[in-house]
Amino acid sequence: MNENLRIALISEHASPLAMLGGVDAGGQNIYVAHLADCLARAGHHVDVLTRRDDPELPASVDLRPGVRVVHIDAGPATFVPKEQLLAHMPEFARASERLLRHSVPYDVVHANFFMSGLVARHLKHTLGTPYVMTFHALGLVRREHQQEADAFPLERVDIERALVRDADAVIAECPQDSADLVRLYDADPERLTMVPCGFDPLEFKPTNKAVARAALGLHPDDFIVLQLGRLVPRKGIDNVIRSLAHLPRHVPGRVLVVGGESREPDERLTPEIARLRGVAVEYGVAERVSFAGHRRREELRLYYAAADVFVTTPWYEPFGITPLEAMACGTPVVGSEVGGIQYSVSDGVTGFLVPPNDPAALATKLTELYENPALARAMGRAGIRRARSMFTWQQVAQQLIEVYESVRQPVSIDLPETAWRQLPLLQSERAIAP
Repeated sequence: MNENLRIALISEHASPLAMLGGVDAGGQNIYVAHLADCLARAGHHVDVLTRRDDPELPASVDLRPGVRVVHIDAGPATFVPKEQLLAHMPEFARASERLLRHSVPYDVVHANFFMSGLVARHLKHTLGTPYVMTFHALGLVRREHQQEADAFPLERVDIERALVRDADAVIAECPQDSADLVRLYDADPERLTMVPCGFDPLEFKPTNKAVARAALGLHPDDFIVLQLGRLVPRKGIDNVIRSLAHLPRHVPGRVLVVGGESREPDERLTPEIARLRGVAVEYGVAERVSFAGHRRREELRLYYAAADVFVTTPWYEPFGITPLEAMACGTPVVGSEVGGIQYSVSDGVTGFLVPPNDPAALATKLTELYENPALARAMGRAGIRRARSMFTWQQVAQQLIEVYESVRQPVSIDLPETAWRQLPLLQSERAIAP
């Protein structure tokens, strides 16, 4: 590594500040927060550019030495669903350009999600700043699985194709992500680099199961199947609930669901809870399904440690951080053989992989873990080793630093004001162009 870098992380809808107590702290919030922290600890300066969604937010917030969150005015200063944010990206791009023209230049921009990529593309072709692209999810893959339920604008795919061609480097988060970029977007394999998501080993580590259960008020003898994460249909939580009906009578399985929009499970705030409760009633397992509601990040380790097995069986999953967290806590994982899960979970070693939407297959693996506690313990130990050896945020940051170094320009580029006009414009960029 050469001298320290000035890095801009663009994350238009997912601010690292959401990690400080916000309800909607999803995978991208976690990714950006931990990446920025590790980059700063390695001596680099990081600015996170994110959209202002509250009028009370200051212009910038110092998260720690070397990390600053910069709030960009783009659209109303209130929450806007990410599916409706594309119309505000021209304003985000112009505001970001004004900011960068009056500050010390960045060595590299790292865009997270396709809308951030649109902003980074603008900065590259007006200011000459190279950019690295992490999609986190791909529009064409989403369409394959969600079809008419996909609420993103149709133009998303055109934007993604342009970013794949134009970015100085594209980050794939797992082998499936890399294959999808080549198969669906004609990405050049030579310009793809695989860098996974990660976990914090200080945040997620083994804890005594009995102690964790006592702290959470859980029965010491139940066979607890944990489902933790966002409560949306594509996560396949109904599949986990239906698996209870396929368990043999001697397996005392209970599903504990952690997540939602409020600390107390509320069907009005989280409609998916109502649907899942209906599934539990339909399959005659309602008394064996519990909803814990939303929990803060610092509470999650107890839930992972208290569980006999962590289960995640989504229809598709671009990467999935929760399996890493469960493995780091020493809990075996049963996951869908999709996306990043089939990379993070080593089948037969740290847990099992099963087809999505197959409750009988899931029940078979749950039964195997219940009947063979020595196997479950061995898988838990193997999960700890795999997580620590491959998936810490520090390792992720170091791999990305190597990518940043590979694309940075040795000298600043002074592009003429007409440079943007020389590019073929996407529809969303016409409002940005000078």
